[in-house]
This record gives sequence, structure tokens and C-alpha cells, in this order.
Amino acid sequence: MANPYLQVLRTPHALPMVLAAFIGRLPLSMVGLGCVLLVASETGSYGLGGAVAAVGAVTTAVSGPVIGRLSDAHGQRRVLLPVLAVFVTAGTAFLVAVRQDWPLLAVFATAGLAGACLPPVSSMIRVRWTHLLRGSHRLPTAMAMESVVDEMVFVLGPVLVTILSTTGHATSGLVTAFVLATVGSLLFAAQRRTEPRPTAHEHRSSVSAMRCDGLRVLFVVAAAVGTILGTLQVSLLAFADEAGEKPMSGVLIAGLAVGSMVSGIGWGAVHWRLPLRHRLAGVLVLLTLLSAPLLLVRDVWLMVPFVVLAGIAVSPSLISAFTLAELLVPRAAVTEAFTWIGTALALGVAVGASVSGKIADGPGANAALAVATLAAAAAAVVVALSQRSLHVPAEHASAPALAR
Repeated sequence: MANPYLQVLRTPHALPMVLAAFIGRLPLSMVGLGCVLLVASETGSYGLGGAVAAVGAVTTAVSGPVIGRLSDAHGQRRVLLPVLAVFVTAGTAFLVAVRQDWPLLAVFATAGLAGACLPPVSSMIRVRWTHLLRGSHRLPTAMAMESVVDEMVFVLGPVLVTILSTTGHATSGLVTAFVLATVGSLLFAAQRRTEPRPTAHEHRSSVSAMRCDGLRVLFVVAAAVGTILGTLQVSLLAFADEAGEKPMSGVLIAGLAVGSMVSGIGWGAVHWRLPLRHRLAGVLVLLTLLSAPLLLVRDVWLMVPFVVLAGIAVSPSLISAFTLAELLVPRAAVTEAFTWIGTALALGVAVGASVSGKIADGPGANAALAVATLAAAAAAVVVALSQRSLHVPAEHASAPALAR
């Protein structure tokens, strides 16, 4: 059988778009951890570092739907370029604020502004795939591929920012993230042939995507997954530090992404018969079970395989959420729907980083990891009780395997 991912990449003009988006989204996995590393290096507090990263994640969450609606109405390129300019300016001001010991208000304000303008390349490319492949059996594979690319980002990004920040200058990781955001976003904006047309007229007459019951359920799911990711980023960093192996933190975080990436590749290549909403409930239960052992592991090297196992259920959860969102909301609100999911992820990262950072400063890193297990369990319960809201009518499904 033909490789489904190669079929997707053979879509006209797709490969340059994918490569540009890969570069542009690397900062997603670097900025938060880079903030924690920089602030902790300057102040010695993971709690403060997590709080600063959380502020950036919250503002990303708040601004995401606004940027999404603007992109739907006016076009991605016209929105992405000014957003990028503000991101780089605010990020540079944040570096100066931390290094020059400015008041904490200035540190949080610049971090918040940079977070609000973090280029939403990940959401935008999913909209482009929907534009290119709507109604095609290749669309679910494209969505799965994007989740796999996200996991690749979370393999490379944490390792890169940790190495740069801990072996070189403390600001090296964030500076690299800003450069990658600039290069990737500019290359992505230059891909005019894959950009969907603005839907200003259609969008003005539409209601918010969040009026859809199913999207509100998916918001909870994405927030839980974000909480897990934020918790693991900070907790695993603190765990490695407690063990005297701080450089291993990037390896531990990458291990999570490796498990998720491998499962995502397999998930996207399978022709599923089980309804999508049931698959989502199942992988969330699996995520709960696989994250629980992390609370008990004390050795850094033993933690690596357990983190990889925990990652197995992460990517399928996100693939299912993004695919369901595309099927449940009106066409004119697809970008907004995807940015709501991105918003929930960012909000969850903020909660996870902040709460786990405080717990890591007190009872310790293993206790902080409990936040991830509780978040997964809560999401599993919500999805199990909301199956009717996640039902996709057969006439709205873009592939038979996604219907019902």
C-alpha cells in the first residue's frame, strides 16, 4: 500500500509549506522552557520561572481566538506579519528586563506581550490543509502528520533550548527561538499558493465557533493535555535538577515527545473503524494510566522509558481533538476553532507550569507530576460524559472512518 504521508506531501505546493511551518513552530516548545531556564538562572526559583512562563501562556490563550478570527476574515499573511513584529520586539524587551534586573512588573508585562503575539503557525497550517484537502480521505492523515510534526518540535525544541541555555549564555535559548520564529514565519507567509482566501463576508454573519457544544468539550481536552505538557516540562526539569543531572531535563522532555511522535505516526496511518469520539475517550484513559507511574520513579535514567510510555497517548489525543474540531464547526470558523484548541493548550500549559513549579519548590518534583495524572483523568471523565456533543453526522464527515 502507498505510504499515506507521502500521498499527503505530494499535494501541490505542500512540501515548502510544511518545511516553513516546521521552522516557524519550533519556538512553541522553546519559549516557555527558555523562560523557566533564564529566570531560574537569574533568581534560583523554578516557581518564579514557571509563573513567568505561565503569564506568556495565558496571553497566548487569550489572544489566540482573536488572531484566528482576524486570519479567517482578512487572510493569514496580513495578520501573521504584524503579529511576528510585535513578538520579536516584546521578546527582546523581555530579555533585557530579566538581564538588567528590571521590576517584576516589567518582566511579566513583556513576557505577556510576547506570549500574546507568538506566531500561530501550527493552527494556520492546519487551516491550510483543510483548505487543500477538504472532503478528501487524505485530510485525517494530514492532521495526524501535523500532530507528528508538533511532536518532532517537542523532541528538538526542549533539547536545543536546554543545551543552549545551560552550556552557553543563559539567553542563548530564547534568542535562538526568536530567530527561528522570524525565519519560519516569513517563509510560511511567503507560501501564497496554499493560503486560503479570506472569508470576511461569510465570517461577519457567523457566530463564534465556541457556540458549538463539541468544541467546548474539546477545549477541556486540549486544556488538560496542555496542563500535562506544562507540568512535565517544569517537573522533569526540577526532577533532573534534584538528581544533580540538570542537562538530562531536555532528554526527559524529548522522551515524552518521542513516545508521542511514534504513536502519532502509527495513529495517522491506520484506517480506523471505531468512532472518533470513542477513540478520544480511550486514549485519555490510557494517558491517565501511563502518567501515574511517573510519581514513583526516583532515578533519572529509569524515568526516561516511563516518560516515553506516557507520551504514547499524547499525540492521539491531540489528533482526535483537531480532527473533531474540523468536523464539528462551520467552515468559516475553522481557523477560530483551531486557535481555541491552541488557546486551551496554552492555558493548560500555564496552569501546569505554574502549579507544578510551586509544588516542585515545596514537596518536590515527583509530587508535582501528580498534576499531569489528575488532568488526564478529568479530561477522560468529561469526554466520557459528553459523547453526544462529539457525535459527527455522517454527512459532515470528511472520511467514512471519522463518521458517527
